[in-house]
Amino acid sequence: MFIPQAFANTGSAAFDFMQFLPMVVIFILFWFLLVRPQQKKMKEHQKMLSEIVKGDEVVTQGGIIGRVTKCGDQYLTVEIATGVEINVQRGAVGAKLEKGTLKSL
Repeated sequence: MFIPQAFANTGSAAFDFMQFLPMVVIFILFWFLLVRPQQKKMKEHQKMLSEIVKGDEVVTQGGIIGRVTKCGDQYLTVEIATGVEINVQRGAVGAKLEKGTLKSL
C-alpha cells in the first residue's frame, strides 16, 4: 500500500521544475524584448536632455517647437515665436531638432 506512493514522490522534483520552465522562458523573452529596449531608450533620452544648451531647437512632448533661450537645472525657457517665451520642464522636451529646422517651417 505504501510502495506506490513512494514511487510517485521520486519523480515529482523534476516535474515541478518542468512546470516552471515555460514561465522562466517567458520572463526572459519579456526582459529582452520589452524591458531592455525601454531602458536603453530612457538612457538615450536622459543623455539628450542633459546635453541641451542655449540655442538648441527642441520640440516638447506636447508638440510645441521652439529655440532654447535660457537653461536651468530643471526648467528651460523656449522661444516659440518672436518675443514669445515659455518655461517648460527639462523632462518635457521630446526631441532635439537639427539646426535650421525652425527656418524651414
